[in-house]
Amino acid sequence: MKVAEEIGYDAVVDLARKAGLNMDIQPTPAVALGSYEVTPLEIAGAYTIYANHGIYSKPYFLSSILSDRASNVFDAQAEHRAVLDPRVAFLMDQLLEEVVRSGTGAGMYGRGINFPVAGKTGTSDHDGWFAGFTSRLICVVWVGFDDNRPLNLEGAHSALPVWAEFMKRAHEHREYRNVSEFEAPAGVVSAQIDPASGQLATAACPKVRTEYFIEGTQPVEMCQLHGGGGTQVASWETAPSGQAARDRSAGAGNQPRDRAAQDAPAQGQEQAPANPPKPKKKSLLDRLRSIFK
Repeated sequence: MKVAEEIGYDAVVDLARKAGLNMDIQPTPAVALGSYEVTPLEIAGAYTIYANHGIYSKPYFLSSILSDRASNVFDAQAEHRAVLDPRVAFLMDQLLEEVVRSGTGAGMYGRGINFPVAGKTGTSDHDGWFAGFTSRLICVVWVGFDDNRPLNLEGAHSALPVWAEFMKRAHEHREYRNVSEFEAPAGVVSAQIDPASGQLATAACPKVRTEYFIEGTQPVEMCQLHGGGGTQVASWETAPSGQAARDRSAGAGNQPRDRAAQDAPAQGQEQAPANPPKPKKKSLLDRLRSIFK
């Protein structure tokens, strides 16, 4: 909701329509909650922008029709258009993978899925959804009643099990078998961060996670929660200021500063040696010489 407010509801609806969703969607606060109705086929088309590096591919039912003599009667005309920055599409892939790793879709890998997947659950009073994809195939599952009566079952417990079973069997076929990780496009960088602070991880951080960023937006400060202090990475260092600088100058605790600086004489005053030399003891010959001077 907050993101939709900041970028504007018109921008949200504009992207939704470019991604193939219907014209009934309006720029109101309800759009941020997914309150407008869409079909599973529309959602499948919209998810192509994540699986295809920002390119929308319009769904179609038939690719071709052949006659009884194997001549072409019909060939579908594929429709593709650029909708989303490839870098943003990849970051969305990472977010949707995290849904399956630790979010509402976390039960996925316990259902026989042993290849990289990304997806999102959806729940309302009267239906449950799971939309997801691999590098080879997109699938959307909707579960509900024809008369729209309440389902009272979350998408994670209604649509997700159906999705997992279908995808597990589909990926046994050669056409979909060679699943790969989602590839980062140019302009995306990775960084090891501490999840608690969101800053670059130090050796003392108890948990470290790899995150991806559009180049130039990655964190540059070391984790302040686990020994990083205010130190920044090389070429981004800034001079310490304020009390922190005074604390660093003084050293640990309340120890005095450098002794030579602390005991420096006032301006114009000659500094006496720290340890004046002892007077040299005169020999007998020296004493006799002083008598006859």
